[in-house]
Order: sequence, then C-alpha cells, then structure tokens
Amino acid sequence: MLTTPSEFDATGPEPLVRRRFLQQLAAAGTAAWMAGAPQTSTASAEVVHPPAKADACILIWMAGGMAAPETFDPKRYLPYEKGLSVSKVLSTFPAIDTAVDNIKICQGLEQIGQVMDRATLIRSAVQPDLGSILHSRHQYHWHTGYVPPQTVACPHLGSWMARVLGPRNPVMPAFINIGQRLEGVGEKEELKAFTTAGFLGSEFGPMNLPFPEDAAASVQPPAGMTANRFASRDKLFRQLVDQSPHREYASDFQQESLLRSFDNAYRLLSSKDRQAFDISLEPKESFEKYDTGRFGRGCLLARRLVESGARFVEVTTEYVPFLHWDTHADGHATVDRMHGEMDRPIAQLILDLEARGLLDRTLVIVASEFSRDAMIEGKPGSNANDQAAFRGDQMGEPKHYGLHRHFTGGTNVLMFGGGVKQGFLYGKTADERPLVAVENPVTVTDLHATIMTAMGVSPQTQFEVEGRPFYVTEDGKGRPVQEIFR
Repeated sequence: MLTTPSEFDATGPEPLVRRRFLQQLAAAGTAAWMAGAPQTSTASAEVVHPPAKADACILIWMAGGMAAPETFDPKRYLPYEKGLSVSKVLSTFPAIDTAVDNIKICQGLEQIGQVMDRATLIRSAVQPDLGSILHSRHQYHWHTGYVPPQTVACPHLGSWMARVLGPRNPVMPAFINIGQRLEGVGEKEELKAFTTAGFLGSEFGPMNLPFPEDAAASVQPPAGMTANRFASRDKLFRQLVDQSPHREYASDFQQESLLRSFDNAYRLLSSKDRQAFDISLEPKESFEKYDTGRFGRGCLLARRLVESGARFVEVTTEYVPFLHWDTHADGHATVDRMHGEMDRPIAQLILDLEARGLLDRTLVIVASEFSRDAMIEGKPGSNANDQAAFRGDQMGEPKHYGLHRHFTGGTNVLMFGGGVKQGFLYGKTADERPLVAVENPVTVTDLHATIMTAMGVSPQTQFEVEGRPFYVTEDGKGRPVQEIFR
C-alpha cells in the first residue's frame, strides 16, 4: 500500500537520470517474466539458520580475471628483459611485506598490505573450467552459484540475501550494484543474465548504479515536485506497466513482485535517506582518499550506503572485454594501473568501516571469476604481425610481459569483518607451475556457503520453483569453511 508523504524535499539539481531508476525496475520485471518466472516462490522446507556474524555484505568484484600471482599470491619474480622465457615467469611484480609476518602480497598493494591484519586471505579458491573465453559463464557461476545454462533464472547472491534477510533499513534498497554498465560493453545480455533476482522476483533485484557520481541524481526528485504530483505520476506509471503487452506472460507472483518494487522505489525517492547516494556530500579530505577513479568512488558510495542500511552492495572494476582485469595484452602495465585504482580505496574502506564500528558486522569480500597464468598472447602462427617479435616462447616486447591465460586452479579471495579471523592465511597454491591449489581447496559452492553462514543464512535454504526445490547453494550441498571464522 502506497503512503503519500506529508512533506517532500525537492532540493538539489534537476536530475537527468531519475526516470531511468523506475525504467530499470520495469525492465527487470519484464526480464524476469520472460525468463520463465515461477508460478509460486514459497519456502518449501524448514531450515535452521546459523547465528549471523554480519548484518551487511560488500562484494568488491575484480571483474575480468584478477591474476593471483600479480596480487595476493606472489611467486618467483623476474623483471622483464627481451628474450626472457615465458616458462620462467610466475609473477611480474616483486613481493612485499604486510602487517602480517607470514603473508606477503605484490608490490603496488602497499596500503592493502597495512590492513591485512584485519583480513582472512584464502589462496585456494578453485573453479571448474567452463571454457577459455567464457567470462560470462564464470561470472554467472560465481554470482549465482550455478553453472549456466539452467532451467530457471537463478538469483544473484545479493538477491538471496535481500529475499531471506530482508532490508536493514526499509527505505534503502537491500541490493545495490555499483560500477557495471549493462549496455554498450560487449557482453550486455550475458551480464544481465545474472544481475537479477531471477525467480525470486523484481523486488529483490539490484538497483544498478553504473556511475557513482550519478547515484544522487538517480534518487533525486525533480525540483519543484510536490508530494501530490509525485503520487500522481507513480499512479500513471503503474497503469502503463499494467497495460504492457508482455503482461500476459507474467505470473501473478511476478506481477505482484514488480508492484512491490515500485513501492520500494517510491519510499526511497520520498525519503531523506537518499542523501547516502550523494558522494559529493562527503568531506573533501575523505573523498580524495577514495578518488582513484570510478572504482574508488564506488567504494566510497558502498561505505555510505552500508552506513545507511543497505544489506548487500557490489562494487566492480567493471567487466569490459579486453579492458581492466581482462589482461590479454600489456598485462603488466594494465595490472600496474589496476593496483593504483584498487589499493587505496579498498584499504580506506576497511579503515573507515572500522573507525565507524561497522567492520565487525560487515562482511567485505574481494574476489574475481578466476586467476591468470603466464602465456604470450598471439604466439607465432596465430598472428602474422607478431611473429617477428618472438623466438619460440621468448618475450620480444614489453607488451607480452604479464599473466594472460585464464586459470581456474588457484584463485584468491580476500575477506574482512563478518566474524572472519584477522591476519589469517587459508589454503596454498603450488610454488611452481601449474599454480594449482595444493592445500584446502575451496569451491564456489563452499565459498557461497561460507558467505551465507557469515550472514546468518543456512546453505540449505530452499524455495520451491516449478514444483522442485531450488537451493541457495547448489543442490544444498555447500559446506562453510568454518576454519576461517573466529
């Protein structure tokens, strides 16, 4: 039931993107209808949830494949030189000390190194091999826990939390996704496939904020908009949605869920809590600590949103083919740039959450879809223009120095807060190629079980979808890694 606010704050500039917020909700609802939405979505079994160690979760997603030997699992280092054999290269950055005696990470991550005494570092996460170029399948698997294709639309990890745990603040969206454009980035449909609530319904889907600096405009009503005019517009918009030509394909559940998502949007746009979205309100000194680019500003926005009651926030470096962590060329130079973008904001996020008394009850996860292993891209025979630059597997130019090939045998996951141990190292990868996990491998299924356990959600949580149970971890088989908890 909609309630009309007695007073409406219309301060601030005329927004250019506010309408997109409601359009996104409508589009998400339509996508869920077309994806085979269930007729019912009700809990089908009693489960006992563990005590929650965290109330909020921030997923820092290094989209594109963050190489473990270039970040949190340094191996033998050799500087670039012409003619260097690829087989000898394991890391292209030297190791540095951290705040924990037995944990070294790569040069360029010095500030994260100073907060490692608040972290658990998992060095033995593993993934199945889903194909050499299929980022979309790996991202889908990591975010939903299920390898595509599936017979139902699988919910994102954040949507599960929104559905099972509900909002921390009824005004704030329970699930917010920062930094990823869903249009114009090469794999838009693949990205959209998992950036939804799937069968859980539109109300549990993400609020997408591709550009942190535009977040405030997304929730800012137009200047001069009165409460009555806003209510009238909301009513007319609902009528337009009700007349959608796709309506006949929607189940009653999905229709009702879409309407509830409109209720949620209405509450947010009518509330002063929306100021959390405005990073320009951050003190200048604090803002500058985060401002290494769009990703850094996204980390700042995530902190502000969690402070205001968001349940799950994902911040991504963004997946765009052959950019950012998708290091298929100029690997070393690209990773050096990514170090600069991620180091200060991630460390500052941890320090700020700690200073505000929020870190212990906020689970912060730094992860990627897989790691990378050394390989020259464009070996002789595959690219005639590069043949002259190589002698067998030897490097001919600096652009070939770096880790390029997708590697699923040993991946890093860094975790802070949420009841995890501090200054703790879990798992190990081989010291020589192949750099596979040799101690305590952690699958995506068990990693999800660990995350859900920290949040107070049983890994066996299930809902009935089209007459069969569907679990928060694949087939309910996820087992949390209890050793990482305090």
